[in-house]
Amino acid sequence: MTDDRDEGLEQRRKRLTAELAGKRTDDAAGVAREEQSEASRKGMALGLKISSEFIAAIAVGAMLGYVLGLVWPASKPWGLIILLLLGFCAGVLNVLRSVGMVAPSPFSEKDEANKD
Repeated sequence: MTDDRDEGLEQRRKRLTAELAGKRTDDAAGVAREEQSEASRKGMALGLKISSEFIAAIAVGAMLGYVLGLVWPASKPWGLIILLLLGFCAGVLNVLRSVGMVAPSPFSEKDEANKD
């Protein structure tokens, strides 16, 4: 009777060990999927940040050029054109700084040093 009981316990232990190994592989696959989705979310956030900074710089340049044309009518077309191009250049510079291809602004480094 004890032999049957020992054999039953041994079979149950083997079955539980196999189930536990299966759960561990499922957990490892879940962790890998979570890491991949986290990397994807970070990439999406960076893309949205870069695009919004680029569009905002162009919009601010265009609005300032338009206002300049209203305040000073002699600069009507040229103020808008020049400030729109300056906004575009500022947007490109912001994108390059965000990506890390251009050194950050010295003014932003001073601000970050004062916060600490």
